[in-house]
Amino acid sequence: MIQKNTVERLAKKQARIRKKIKGTSGRPRLVIFRSAKHAYAQIIDDSTGKTLLSVSTLSKDLREDVKQAKTPIARYKLIGVAAAKKALEKNIKEVVFDRSGYLYHGRVKALADGAREGGLKF
Repeated sequence: MIQKNTVERLAKKQARIRKKIKGTSGRPRLVIFRSAKHAYAQIIDDSTGKTLLSVSTLSKDLREDVKQAKTPIARYKLIGVAAAKKALEKNIKEVVFDRSGYLYHGRVKALADGAREGGLKF
């Protein structure tokens, strides 16, 4: 019962945030999702409803680096850098950061810092 309430609360929070944050083709939305074991980052163009790119701890090109990273914060930073690198290859330089209702602290902050280090502007 507690988990259901938590999921519902997070869904309501995400819906509130999506009303305010919109990604356009000029400035798409960088979305983060955390699970217990893995992390995912996607860049989405809301005007067309398309996912432009996605990076996660399960990505084949990051698998070895993720295994060598000792802390979750280091893993999230790797994902942020990889997302920025892929975005720059597709000529995406500016994004809107959507933290999906998670607090901007710890792992979420590490992903954002990694994306900034990779060259993205928020």
